[in-house]
Amino acid sequence: MPRADFYLITTPRFEAEPLRLVCELVRKAHAAGLPTLVLARDTAQAESLDDLLWDMGEDAYIPHQIAGLDEDEDEADVLIAPPGHDAALRPLVINLRDAPVQGTFDRVLEVVPADASARGPLRERWKHYQSLGFALNKHDM
Repeated sequence: MPRADFYLITTPRFEAEPLRLVCELVRKAHAAGLPTLVLARDTAQAESLDDLLWDMGEDAYIPHQIAGLDEDEDEADVLIAPPGHDAALRPLVINLRDAPVQGTFDRVLEVVPADASARGPLRERWKHYQSLGFALNKHDM
C-alpha cells in the first residue's frame, strides 16, 4: 500500500531554514538505499537544495543532481526536479510543490510549512491521498 508522510515544521531550526528538513529527509532516504525524487517548487529552490546537499558535512556525501543538467541523471541517487522537467517517479518522492503527486510510487513525503496560512492546501492533499487509499502519517519536526 502506498504511503504519504506529512512533516510539520514546528521547531525554530526548520522554521528558519525549511530546506534543512528536506536535506535531513534526503539523508535518511539515501542511508536507507531509497532512490529519491525531489519535486522542487521552482528552479531557485532546486538550486538552493542542491547547494545545501553539498554542505551536509564531511561524512555525508549524497550523490544528487538537478534534472535536465546531465544525461546520466538516472544514475543519481537523488534527483531534484524543477517544474518543466519530466523526471520519472522513483519509489520515494519528496514533494515541495502545491499539487499532490500523480503516478506510481511507494511513498511520498510532504513538507508542511510552519505558517498556518500555508497549511490549507496540504489538508486537501491529505484528503486526496486518503481517498486513494494511502497509509497516512504525520510527524512534527
